[in-house]
Amino acid sequence: MNEMNLHAIYPRPNTSKKDKKDAVFPYLLNNLLINRPHQVWQVDITYLRTQHGFMYLVALIDVYSRMIVGFRLSNSLCTDSCKSALDDAIYKYGSPQILNSDQGSQFTSEAWVKKLSYHKINISMTGKGRCIDNVYIERLWRAFKYEGSYLYQWNTVDALKANIPLWVNWYNFQRPHQSLDYLTPADVEKNQLAQMKKDKANFHLLNQNFNSIKEVNMT
Repeated sequence: MNEMNLHAIYPRPNTSKKDKKDAVFPYLLNNLLINRPHQVWQVDITYLRTQHGFMYLVALIDVYSRMIVGFRLSNSLCTDSCKSALDDAIYKYGSPQILNSDQGSQFTSEAWVKKLSYHKINISMTGKGRCIDNVYIERLWRAFKYEGSYLYQWNTVDALKANIPLWVNWYNFQRPHQSLDYLTPADVEKNQLAQMKKDKANFHLLNQNFNSIKEVNMT
């Protein structure tokens, strides 16, 4: 087929095509120590084939815990669905320090950049052709399709709308992850936030003890 220049004809949705006039930002995750939940999020869009065309799912994932923090299903590759998913995530978890995306037009658009700037979120973008820079959400798509939509044949819009929220809940609270020592994302987040709260309490206690000793020495 290669020698005869023959190619299969099928739709190839391009979810990563950027607008040439829009801004591109540097990749900020190289050598970055990610040691707490909601320090870094990743966002991406995947296409889902249905009986009557394609639907598009945008999701945001916390890099530290792998928690899906926001998602939206849309019938078009629009920035508005990305902004809505981000709004939901911020409402539930607050703003991350860094949000990483590819260079798709949704994420280089003025509306998206203004939204992140408003929330004081540092913008990070993967290099062209470097999907590994956004590896955690790429793994999420693989899990979603082979442990969800492909496996159970969610090939209608109604099936996707009904089952995506259930799958997200299962992924966050019930599915163990090998890379997380077989804990769930919810377990990792709960454990780390509890440790951070404990460390903060210990710091305040040490500071109080130091001030008490300082006052005694001064007298």
